[in-house]
Amino acid sequence: MTAKEGGSRTDFDLPSISAPATQDPARLIVGEPLAEALARGLAVIQYRADNLRILPIYGPAALGVTPRIGHIHVTVDDAGWHWVDASGEPLIIQGLMPGPHRVLIDLADPTHRVIDSKTVSFAIPDRRHSAGN
Repeated sequence: MTAKEGGSRTDFDLPSISAPATQDPARLIVGEPLAEALARGLAVIQYRADNLRILPIYGPAALGVTPRIGHIHVTVDDAGWHWVDASGEPLIIQGLMPGPHRVLIDLADPTHRVIDSKTVSFAIPDRRHSAGN
């Protein structure tokens, strides 16, 4: 029965659903490249973000989303360019020459402002010398 029909309306005391007043700082956690993959010439790097969801949403309007969102920037071997990833999946980098490499992973907000950074250093083995010799 509705209030118009003469029934009474019950008000519920529900907790409000709203954004928290403050959020803990976002941070990036990055694992070491998987050893088995390195032996095959691949760098597989797992990562996650604390206090931030990795999503492909960009621009100033997305800064107000709570909980906060962002993405990563990936730079290999100090290249003058990087790529953006918002999949949240492990990074898989192939085609690297044998030898030492560095991967810089930046956690960024929707406007590409860097929040946190981690660098992973590793070596791709020379498979010509490690393939059963």
